[in-house]
Amino acid sequence: MNEFLQFLNEPLAQRSLWACGVIGFSNGFVSALVVLRRSSLQIGTLSCALLPGIALAILLFGLFQLSILIGAIMAGLMVGLGSLFVSRTSRMDHDTALSVLHTTAFALGYIILIRLGLQQKVDDWLFGNIMSMGNADLWISYMIGSIAVLCITILHRPLIITLFDSRAAAAMGIPARALNYGIFTLIILVLVSSLQAVGAFLTLGLLVAPAATMYLLTDRAEWLFWGGGLIGGLGAMTAFFLSYPLGWHLGATIIVVLGTLFLLAYLFSPRYGLLRRSRK
Repeated sequence: MNEFLQFLNEPLAQRSLWACGVIGFSNGFVSALVVLRRSSLQIGTLSCALLPGIALAILLFGLFQLSILIGAIMAGLMVGLGSLFVSRTSRMDHDTALSVLHTTAFALGYIILIRLGLQQKVDDWLFGNIMSMGNADLWISYMIGSIAVLCITILHRPLIITLFDSRAAAAMGIPARALNYGIFTLIILVLVSSLQAVGAFLTLGLLVAPAATMYLLTDRAEWLFWGGGLIGGLGAMTAFFLSYPLGWHLGATIIVVLGTLFLLAYLFSPRYGLLRRSRK
């Protein structure tokens, strides 16, 4: 216990705890878009598509934080929008096109990074390492999260209408297509901001589980955003306090905690819990 208290006094631990709160809240807030859009699996494939952008950025410009950030964003946008273009210009459906493009890009990115001798970095990008986040990484996550929360809050009503019925939104004069592309871009940015924290393989859980848990607790769509943010932030911070004494990987512990909260809501939700439905 004394060892853990000493660890909490270190700047590394305090920065990591702050990162858990910031990244958990921003991901949880944006997770409402993923749940309402019903695009969880698509976002999961896009999270792995960030790796080739990182690989090409390092190959062309070197191992710099800015090049990694821009490379990951460009890769996510190119694979996501490219799959949409392929589906609209061929007989291929969107999910199939996205699967082919993202697996090909992921394999190419992995080969490049291994050839560059960055095996340890690959592990961090795939599974996350919050402890290695510097001040610049934390500020990038904070800025992206703030922009995402601010944009969603300002455009809350047209976003909700577009997510539920894009045709009705267009009839009301809402630029539904532009909003859909904006939603997609925000999700990609938040994915990139959490890449180093939980990695490409685990970030889907952080970007889906908080709002999915709230979805079992309420019928009000607007509560999914702030409720998801609180669940994401508090869940990630709880995982921080659990991971060190248990000796668990912090990124994986965050997903386990959020998954446990989802399971509890699934079983005991006063509205839609399994036990309540069984009693009825």
